[in-house]
Amino acid sequence: MKLIHADIVYSEDRTHLAVHPDSYIAVEEGIVKGVWTEIPEEYRNVPLTDYGNAVLIPAFSDLHVHAPQYLNRGLEMDLLLADWLDKCTFPLEAKYADPEFAKLVYDAFVDDMIANGTMHACVYGTIHTEATSYLIERMDRRGIKGFVGKVNMDRNAPDDLLEDPEGSVRRTEELLEKYSGNRNTRPILTPRFAPTCTRELINDLGRLGRKYSVGMQTHLVESIWEAEQARILFPECTCDTEIYERAGLMDNGPVIGGHFIFPSEEDIHIMQKYDSYAVQCPDATVSVIAGIMQTGALLDRGMKIGLGSDISAGHHIGVYTQAARAVQLSKLKQFYEPEGNRKITFPEAFWMATKQSGPLFGGTGSLEPGSVFDALVIDGLSDAARQLTPEQTVERFCYIGTKENIKVRYMNGETIE
Repeated sequence: MKLIHADIVYSEDRTHLAVHPDSYIAVEEGIVKGVWTEIPEEYRNVPLTDYGNAVLIPAFSDLHVHAPQYLNRGLEMDLLLADWLDKCTFPLEAKYADPEFAKLVYDAFVDDMIANGTMHACVYGTIHTEATSYLIERMDRRGIKGFVGKVNMDRNAPDDLLEDPEGSVRRTEELLEKYSGNRNTRPILTPRFAPTCTRELINDLGRLGRKYSVGMQTHLVESIWEAEQARILFPECTCDTEIYERAGLMDNGPVIGGHFIFPSEEDIHIMQKYDSYAVQCPDATVSVIAGIMQTGALLDRGMKIGLGSDISAGHHIGVYTQAARAVQLSKLKQFYEPEGNRKITFPEAFWMATKQSGPLFGGTGSLEPGSVFDALVIDGLSDAARQLTPEQTVERFCYIGTKENIKVRYMNGETIE
């Protein structure tokens, strides 16, 4: 049992923050028991940790991040998508055939995620089984709740990143058999995106999904080019998302579609039919000029939307920065395309980064009773001439904060370094 004093902020719902200044939160066996302005009688003898007027918030969830691209963050950001893939991304991903190289990078990647307050994540690996195995094991040992995918590609990529469909499926199944019972981090099916996968490969992955009751992550309608290529390469389908639906990949577990910038009505219909998540990756879509998600309009239609750092098309691993960028991009979307679009509020962006994604990871993303206590203590954001309110502290942290403003990190109710 733990009792903590701080200013406490979390999402009450999509449009409102729950703000509890000068309050107490009780945590038992990693689960929040309640939040009060005074210590209840039954908790009077529980040891108290007092953070003063620092702010306690939920830890963040990253729904779209490429662990092997960690070394490229903040580099070659002047390239557009095709050149960025060919010159930077694919050559780097080929290096993960070396397990020792992979371990060096993945150790740093996992440590940096935690340092920046990300406790839950949907992560892309590479085609390499041994490297992806290490990433799953490393994240699971550190306690990160999430999914890791061995990427599947059998066309339209460099030769050293292609597999034959049979071998790709066999190696994917090895990971499913070995790690599906993990406590924290489990495998997820990861066809990179439609242009790099044949119908044979996607159908075979669908069979794995049914056999192991496992979900899927992929890139969906990220660009106009991708949407067009999907229709050209899969002429029997009316949209990108239908390719995966026909293969049975959306029936078996969570479906996470990265970007979702140029959806057709049918894309939206299929995603909602399966209660799937779309992921906005604000910095990434600016860097590669893919486009701006219709965030406000999609939220109003009941779409589930989370946030992703998309390292390394995005340059900052902290999901809190993406909450700020999501607000900024929504204003641009409304300004340049006013019909059918609206700006989102900061509470909506914070909700996408925390509570909205919580069900994917077993009841995280909030500090309300019953939530898993994955949390951050943030401080050092007020000015000498202006003491911020708790909600102002959270907003400023997302806009100009750094990992140095995260004073304490809790995972499953325990502090973590």
